[in-house]
Amino acid sequence: MKRLICGLAALALLLSVSTGNAAEYKKMTIRAATANPQGSLHVTALEEFKRIIETESNGAITVQTFYGGSLGDEQANVKQCRDGELNVTVVANGNATPFAPSAGVVYLPYLFPKLEDAKKLFTNEGFTNKLAESMVKESRTRPLAWLLGGYRHITNAKHPITNINELKGLKIRVPAVELQLAAFRSWGVEPHPLAWSETFNGLQQGVIDGQENPHTINRDQKFWEVQKYITESHYLLWVGPILVSEKWYRKLDPQTKELVNKAAKQAQAVEWAWADEQDAIALQDCLDHGMVLNKLTDEPVWMEAARSVWPQFYDKVGGKALVDEALAIMSAN
Repeated sequence: MKRLICGLAALALLLSVSTGNAAEYKKMTIRAATANPQGSLHVTALEEFKRIIETESNGAITVQTFYGGSLGDEQANVKQCRDGELNVTVVANGNATPFAPSAGVVYLPYLFPKLEDAKKLFTNEGFTNKLAESMVKESRTRPLAWLLGGYRHITNAKHPITNINELKGLKIRVPAVELQLAAFRSWGVEPHPLAWSETFNGLQQGVIDGQENPHTINRDQKFWEVQKYITESHYLLWVGPILVSEKWYRKLDPQTKELVNKAAKQAQAVEWAWADEQDAIALQDCLDHGMVLNKLTDEPVWMEAARSVWPQFYDKVGGKALVDEALAIMSAN
């Protein structure tokens, strides 16, 4: 009986400690938004972020989510984070660079010829912390983690592309992002920066011949209705930060800040695994709907040409030294 009483007392003490720890989190609501819908990588990450926060705070902290652009587009969400109207957002890196040019360092064409390169860089805390501090100074937003969403592959309706010469003469829609436009020009073609909302109609009407996006986007947009050929290219990996308002983040108590950091990193890990799986599923879906996959026979030529534009952007992305540091990290054993 004595042992039982001692055991129950120890259990009660353990429970009281656990409850006390949970109670130490101040009650608060975190406002988190993405312009993207349910089923997207953005929402996948935010749902995991929400789960970790609410579970580990024992409900003291709740995460209020806004999906599908209910608070505006991605650049509007960055502005809202910068001004403290939002606490957390997930955006494509191209929509972060107008506010934080140094984020462009991870958007250089052919920086990541292999997916493993990106994972190696984004798990290097020295580099990600340095980049974060730079982005804070520029935008008043802080990246706590980086999401990956597959390579931007080229599709077109005219003919297979297996080498750089077969790209020439095609009208390819490319976002109005300087780094991407420069990459296509380095390959001897003039890209067409059509608005995304006009892209499907442009392909349907023959205003443009093709576009470039990850397999998941090609699937979700049902591009097989207006495109035939897929060319796997590794010139640009979709990356996007989980951004927080620096104004809000600085005011968090140490324990809450640690939980927010942990939730962001866990969301990153979950999204990476999800993206790897979805990329393969999406490609197969495109093929099942009649699209044809081609691989480049001369990708080193594409990479050499695209990397030749890097010096034009060194000043905008934090300097050549930062680029060299990234390359050194990825090449290290």
